[in-house]
Amino acid sequence: MKNLFEFAEACLHSANIDEKLALTHQAWQALESGELSLISNHPVLPIARVIFPDKPILLAPRNMPKRKLGAPEGVSAFFHAIAHVEFVAIYLAWDIAYRFRGMPAQFYQDWLQIADEEAQHFELIGTHLQAMQMNYGNLPAHSGLWDHAKDTADDLLARLAMVPRCMEARGLDVTPAIISKFKQLGDDASVALLNRILTDEVGHVERGSYWFKFVCEQQGFEAETKYRQLIGQYYQGGKPKGPFNREMRLIAGFSKAELDWLETQEPAL
Repeated sequence: MKNLFEFAEACLHSANIDEKLALTHQAWQALESGELSLISNHPVLPIARVIFPDKPILLAPRNMPKRKLGAPEGVSAFFHAIAHVEFVAIYLAWDIAYRFRGMPAQFYQDWLQIADEEAQHFELIGTHLQAMQMNYGNLPAHSGLWDHAKDTADDLLARLAMVPRCMEARGLDVTPAIISKFKQLGDDASVALLNRILTDEVGHVERGSYWFKFVCEQQGFEAETKYRQLIGQYYQGGKPKGPFNREMRLIAGFSKAELDWLETQEPAL
């Protein structure tokens, strides 16, 4: 029988993009057909061993060139940036499943499903980019997303707070306005693609919220207090700035109290 952690190790420790996508889909299909073992009989390798492809070249977010959606090169650059987010999201989903052992089977099933959906997003964006004469890796990309994984490699609650419940949740805040912009431009293909991604991302953030609350209860923490403390500890600048999409965040498992705290100007704990 195939093993989840062997798949995870192969995906995280290879730079081959096509192989990574194929293995991710194979793992999900094996799970769905009842042919995937979730027994963790493999040691966890350090996060420093994770390998990324040589391209795109990674730059600090502040060094990324600014482009506007109104021009064709701006649209292709935007989708190249989104492709990178989705590509790193495949790693993030695999890494949380790989790195944190001893959780219920549903935890691993959830993150494998998310890895598979992120791989689908990446493939859809890749096709969209090719229609614009662009391939993933042609432009630089920002290095910030994976830094959060490295910062939280030893703390599952911090990982859940910072990745699905902070960085991914930002997509719920900003994507609807971007979709509106593409509607104004009459770009139906981009609208459909972004709507598909947004729908799935609500579910991804919801799973992050669910497991954050689960682990808080397991470890004896009050979830809202712990969330504020972890954001204050790990988020550069204290906490994210709005506006926040309250409606989508509530669906994705945020409490009204958490949203009220995010929207206030007072510093994090």
